[in-house]
Amino acid sequence: MLDSKLEKHIELLLSRYPVLTSIRQDIEQAYLIMEECYLHDGKLLIAGNGGSAADSEHIAGELMKRFKLSRPVSPEMKKKLISVDMERGAALADNLEQPLMAIPLVAHEALTTAYINDVDGLGVFAQQLLGYGRAGDVFLGISTSGNSKNILNATVVARASGVKVIGLTGADGGELAKVSDVSVIVPETETYRIQELHLPIYHCWCMMLEEHFFGN
Repeated sequence: MLDSKLEKHIELLLSRYPVLTSIRQDIEQAYLIMEECYLHDGKLLIAGNGGSAADSEHIAGELMKRFKLSRPVSPEMKKKLISVDMERGAALADNLEQPLMAIPLVAHEALTTAYINDVDGLGVFAQQLLGYGRAGDVFLGISTSGNSKNILNATVVARASGVKVIGLTGADGGELAKVSDVSVIVPETETYRIQELHLPIYHCWCMMLEEHFFGN
């Protein structure tokens, strides 16, 4: 069940984008899967193509450092940093921010191009899921059509590895909606319009996660 203090983020999202009201439950359920993952020290693995690849990196950037709230490292970590190096450790203790681990699978050019060249262009995200994914993690697959073959291949490895799958898509959800633990299907059919609604949804998720783990 969604924490009452997080409801304000959903309410703000829906007030700004009323068209998303029909998928409120799916947005909330996807959030809860991510929250559960992070509660158990898991990580979010994210992939997409084209504009959705850019979204993958965008999401990781919001989670791996401060989005809106301060995220100072723990007192224990501060002591450890300073014990290792008085000068550099003290500066790092003041500047580092607590992350929520998120890996954009689109960002590893040497690995991905080697696999594409040597093995299979449509299995590159699946290969990364096999390497990075562990039971309890979450794979966020972004596909405006829901039918991106490299995303669907990755979901097979995710499900075989005990990694939950969230599909962020549009139109009728495609095959991705059928194989996801939760599918968030925005009510648009054109690619750019689907992408325009993906961004406020994942910003909402990032704010909710930050509020839950780093809010006062």
